[in-house]
Amino acid sequence: MTQPLMPKATAVWLIENTALTFEQVAEFCQLHALEVQAIADGEVGIGMQGFDPIANGQLSRDEIQRCAADPSARLELQKSNLPKPTNKSKGPKYVPISKRGDKPDAIAWLLKHHPELKDSQINRLVGTTKDTINKVRDRTHWNSSQITARHPVLLGLCQQQDLDNAIVKAGGELTSSHQQVGSISELP
Repeated sequence: MTQPLMPKATAVWLIENTALTFEQVAEFCQLHALEVQAIADGEVGIGMQGFDPIANGQLSRDEIQRCAADPSARLELQKSNLPKPTNKSKGPKYVPISKRGDKPDAIAWLLKHHPELKDSQINRLVGTTKDTINKVRDRTHWNSSQITARHPVLLGLCQQQDLDNAIVKAGGELTSSHQQVGSISELP
């Protein structure tokens, strides 16, 4: 069982609005029974606003009534139909000055091996500008004679998962050579 949202505030509401025992409230809120007793006595949580577990979908009135009628029964947290939060990448992070010169190399690699990627996707992956991408593409970059196409993951400019997602989104296919680049020693 997972803990309800705001357990102490939920305990305050359950104590004030139900006939549940302190043990039932303590077990549901994952608090100690003495802490629930202190909340009921007004020693802890003075002025704390109660948090209604019925209004936010953690409990139903029927569940509270069932447990109030039977002191040995335990409250069950309702299953939420809300979608679970997903971790999203925050985009390009700070790139040290020593690696900023590697961006044109990564852009050249992406343009050569994945022409299906849009400029906006390359912007997000490498953390560059549309102007720089166009200059690398047109070979008008100030350092174009020194640019060599190098894998952006090996350069540390993006994550392999982000690159794979961008390729799939652009309609490209992942080949075995694009699967999880391990270390530089694996390159030919």
